[in-house]
Amino acid sequence: MTGKLFLIPTPLSQCDLDWIIPVAVRQSVQKLQFFIVEHPKTARRFLKQIECKSPIQDIHMEILNEHTPANELETLLQPLLAGHDVGLLSEAGCPAIADPGSNLVRLAHNKQIRIIPFTGPSSILLALMASGLNGQRFCFHGYLPIDNSARTQAITALEKISGKHDQTQIFIETPYRNQKLLELIIQICRDDTELCIAACLTATNEIIDTKTVKEWKQELPDINKIPTIFLLQGKPLQVTT
Repeated sequence: MTGKLFLIPTPLSQCDLDWIIPVAVRQSVQKLQFFIVEHPKTARRFLKQIECKSPIQDIHMEILNEHTPANELETLLQPLLAGHDVGLLSEAGCPAIADPGSNLVRLAHNKQIRIIPFTGPSSILLALMASGLNGQRFCFHGYLPIDNSARTQAITALEKISGKHDQTQIFIETPYRNQKLLELIIQICRDDTELCIAACLTATNEIIDTKTVKEWKQELPDINKIPTIFLLQGKPLQVTT
C-alpha cells in the first residue's frame, strides 16, 4: 500500500499556532517523519513549533520549489510509493495554492496516492472573507506583469471584467513592489472601483481595509515590503444611448 500525502498549511506570520492550526492537525503532523518542503530552514522552525515526536535531525526532507524540474517530481513521491506517509509544506499558507506543490499533488493523483488536505490559514481566502467583496464569484491571478505598460493593461482589463461579471479580482505582488502597484491602481482605476488591501494577515499589525479608489486617494497606507493581497471589484459600466 502507498502512503498518504498530507497537505499541511503553515503560518503566514509569527503568531500563536492555537489561533491558526487546529490541535488535531498538529497532532497528525507530529507523527510524520517524511516531508516535502520549499525551504528546510523555515520547515524546521515550523516543525519545532508543533513539537514533532521525532528529533528534527531524524526527519527526512526533500525540497520542492519553483526551480524543481518537472522530471524530478516522481522522485519526490518515492517514500509514498514505499508506504510512508508524507507531509507537503508550503513556505507560508496552504500548499498547492499559488504554490509549486500543485504539480506534485496532480502527479500523486495519477499514482493513486490518497491526498489529505489539512485545515489552516490561506491568505487568499482570509483576505476575501474579510474584504466584503463578492465571495460568490472571484478569480485569483497570482502576479501581474512586471512591465509597467503590460501591468497597466492588466489592471484595466481586470477592472472591466470585474464590473461586467460582478467578480472579485485577486492578485499579489512581490512585497518590495507593493507600494508602486498600489499607486498604479489608484492612478488608473475608476473612482468608484472598490479596492481591498489585506496586509500582514494573522499578525498583530494586520491591515484589512476596503475603500473606493476615490477614498484611497485621500491617504495611502505604507505597504512597502509587507506581504499583501489586493482585491479589486469594479462597477458595471453605464451604457448610454
